[in-house]
Amino acid sequence: MLVLSRAVGEIISIGDDITVHILELKGNQVKLGIQAPPGVHVHRAEVYRKILERQTPSAQPVIQL
Repeated sequence: MLVLSRAVGEIISIGDDITVHILELKGNQVKLGIQAPPGVHVHRAEVYRKILERQTPSAQPVIQL
């Protein structure tokens, strides 16, 4: 896992076409803006787990965070 420190207004690039913008810091929360191509789906981990559960109700997804 890569761990980075960023300030508001700074950007993290992932590959050639995904950027993560640091928009706001408020207490212990960070507001991020994520730009990705239309074919790239971006979800919070808990939402993604629910999507996977609906696709395969009998299988338990394994997601490392």
